[in-house]
Amino acid sequence: MAAQLLIFPFWAVFLLLLHQVKPDLDNGGELLDGFADGFAAPKRNNMSLSGFAAIDNSGLLCLTNQTSQAVGHAFYKNPIQFKNLSSGKVMSFSTSFAFAIIDEHGKRGGDGLAFAISPTSDLSGGVSGPYLGLFNPTNNGNISNNVFAVEFDTVLDPQFGDIDSNHVGIDFNGVVSNKSIEVVQFMGNDRAGLNLQSGTVIQAWIQYDASKNLLEIKVSTQSAQPRSVLLNYTVDLSTILLNSMYVGFSASTGSTASSHYILGWNFVVNNVESKNLYLDKLPNLPTVSKKNHTGIIVGVSVSGALVVILVIGLAFYYFRKIHFQKIQKADVVEAWEIDIGPHRYSYKELEKATNGFGDKEILGFGGFGRVYKGTLPNSDTQIAVKRVSHDSKQGLQEFVSEVASIGRLRHRNLVQLLGWCRRQADLLLVYEFMPNGSLDKYLFEEPKAILSWEQRFNIIKGVASGLLYLHEEWEQTVVHRDIKAGNVLMDSEFNGRLSDFGLAKLYEHGSNPSTTRVVGTLGYLAPELTRTGKPTTSSDVFAFGALMLEVVCGKRPINAKGLPEGLMLVDWVWEKWRVGAALEVVDTKMEGIFDEAEAVMVLKLALFCSNDIVEARPTMKHVVRYLEGEFVLPVEVAPPNAHYCTTGARGFEDFYFQSFPTTSSCFEKGSTWSSVGNDEDANIQAAFTSPLPLFNKDNGR
Repeated sequence: MAAQLLIFPFWAVFLLLLHQVKPDLDNGGELLDGFADGFAAPKRNNMSLSGFAAIDNSGLLCLTNQTSQAVGHAFYKNPIQFKNLSSGKVMSFSTSFAFAIIDEHGKRGGDGLAFAISPTSDLSGGVSGPYLGLFNPTNNGNISNNVFAVEFDTVLDPQFGDIDSNHVGIDFNGVVSNKSIEVVQFMGNDRAGLNLQSGTVIQAWIQYDASKNLLEIKVSTQSAQPRSVLLNYTVDLSTILLNSMYVGFSASTGSTASSHYILGWNFVVNNVESKNLYLDKLPNLPTVSKKNHTGIIVGVSVSGALVVILVIGLAFYYFRKIHFQKIQKADVVEAWEIDIGPHRYSYKELEKATNGFGDKEILGFGGFGRVYKGTLPNSDTQIAVKRVSHDSKQGLQEFVSEVASIGRLRHRNLVQLLGWCRRQADLLLVYEFMPNGSLDKYLFEEPKAILSWEQRFNIIKGVASGLLYLHEEWEQTVVHRDIKAGNVLMDSEFNGRLSDFGLAKLYEHGSNPSTTRVVGTLGYLAPELTRTGKPTTSSDVFAFGALMLEVVCGKRPINAKGLPEGLMLVDWVWEKWRVGAALEVVDTKMEGIFDEAEAVMVLKLALFCSNDIVEARPTMKHVVRYLEGEFVLPVEVAPPNAHYCTTGARGFEDFYFQSFPTTSSCFEKGSTWSSVGNDEDANIQAAFTSPLPLFNKDNGR
């Protein structure tokens, strides 16, 4: 054995054999039984045990006994070098182990065991139940955990996406499996069901091939390794594992209990092939006494029959009048919700986080309900919780399905949806908390603070970048449908983050949304929505144009107070632009301290986006490039509510290169815009072609 190990460099190979191989046998020889003491140092001293884990005199490792809400850990006491020191890449490794799960007699067992690779052997923070002793509600899913595990799960937990109560799953940093499968075993070309809770000794093989980034898992009730793979997954573990890690096992029970046993274990680094354990040479499982209690059971059943009959009426009444009410208030999980993500919070958890949804915690009111500030229990994570009410079950299902998709959105200028909760017809949405609140509180009447031009321009560019991601860069096209200053939140550094996807619609790239319900906020609604009822990315661009005008002018898109600037902000800005006084619309609260060229460019771009003609508006890709200075805006600006003649669909560039004919015109704008021919219109068109210095502060004042 020693001679064979010397053919490998000592830093590249680590062989952990808790079933120590006898010196006179090769790697295929007989392994000693269990974790019993061998010829050298006692093997039990090589293990770090915690919780309910213990090794008996026969060498049998018991992770949990028949105790509910229990956790047991058993890790090899020394860390193992997993990464190649020169390349930093995780080396291949393989392990095989034999285990058995024995349920409490006559009851459903729980919750399962896991083979784990962890940066520490101290998992005292892991809790019982579905977390398998590895994680807890606070750190579950946290990428900083750096934990890889293969779970053998025996309880169906829908909130964590479990497929059934008898599956193997591959977990990274949490108990929501990246991939899982129902447990079966292969015998030749045949496959048969395999119950993890049957008390049968099962051998598992876990092999990671670093050259292929391939993880394979096999199981069998035999000593020989099956040819067929139960579960495989392609992953580079170098992004998850650290240089040195601990290997071992963790198990837990919930409200009902099981005994989780490890009978034997083999682990090796820098080798893809797992060794086979000889099951007949491993320790025996403890015998379970099965006394015949038939007489007692029959006697108790007969004597209790009359009692059951007498109380059945009262029980029925209790169920209907009391228990039914409790069920109505519970967090019910239906079949269609099993695969919904992201994280599902319990109602009690959110209720505690928001101090019972107290009035003092209210951040604001939205079209769908109130928004509360909260702090998650057992952590300092601040959240914003929106309560959404829905009347119909079908509408709720569709809404939650969209929430599941939107929960996967990741962009620096979007407020991230952290999770959700359903209780009856209420849907609770959990978002990142934005400490500086919404943009509208800084623009309009009695602002909380005066935003500088640099902050405003940065907010505009940030929201534009977020919209581009929604429209073109994610896996589906997302139409927001409610872009406005009140839905732009600001983080601690006053970066603009687009929020409130309550009205968002998703559809595949290149297709059209089917909704015909007009929703949104007056002043931001594109005119075509009143005709078609179908939101598009172009209708989002229209709303973004209104948002840009809000930010530059510090005014709402519709002025209900009848101030001199008129009812519609875009019409007022256009009039100022038409007469060469565009800078007069810039928010006076900035006291004239702003970049004139940038302000004029944003106003011009806002007018483009605010055009009634869909084809006349740029896409968000163009908008971002204009804002970043990569593209130069067209010289001419058409009136926002102009109309033009066309024989076919044209894009933004076509419209602006062809929209000013020399002999006739197809533009209309009431009494202020007619055919090009009189002197006044000629002067207007000349103003369009003038360079930006036309709009200096001293010009025309």
